[in-house]
Amino acid sequence: MDCLFCKIINREIPATIHYEDDEVIAFDDINPKAPYHFLVVPKKHISTLNDVTDEDVPLVGKLVQIASQLAKKVAIAEDGYRTVFNCNADGGQVVFHIHLHMLGGKKFSS
Repeated sequence: MDCLFCKIINREIPATIHYEDDEVIAFDDINPKAPYHFLVVPKKHISTLNDVTDEDVPLVGKLVQIASQLAKKVAIAEDGYRTVFNCNADGGQVVFHIHLHMLGGKKFSS
């Protein structure tokens, strides 16, 4: 498989990792859109949100929970932060392995 995120998970490509357990990894986005821009990624390869199964629902929920923990860790939770999933090309997805963007450290417009 030629998946960028799978290569990061397998340590074939370096990344600045902020969280990791058996199911999830979180690291810096290489093209940040905010002072804090982490990608929270399941270690299980799921190409798009359209491919999430009933079995995957707890794992996807865990991505949200980890994003919240990271926001608290970098002291932006109280001020606020943004979380985003992109799905497929028209939705802005570039790497076809689901991932949650956690962005913060600046004020976003609506």
